[in-house]
Amino acid sequence: MSTMNISLPNTLKSFVEEQVNQGLHGTTSEYLRQLIRKDKDRLQLRSLLVAGASSAPADMADAASFEGLRERVRLATTAGSLG
Repeated sequence: MSTMNISLPNTLKSFVEEQVNQGLHGTTSEYLRQLIRKDKDRLQLRSLLVAGASSAPADMADAASFEGLRERVRLATTAGSLG
């Protein structure tokens, strides 16, 4: 694992230490890694939302569409449980 040093103003340093002291995270590094992972997830979700918003509209979903999806899930679940 690589090391990275960061500089924080005292107010942010105190905040990070407080989060660790509350027992939610073992170390400041764990806390910062979690924040970075959440930010990556947020950016990925944003990218997917933008891509979806800019894509062509899909056909209208009706009861038959949802039943088809349910059947695909049933088949995938059955195939997955056998393998």
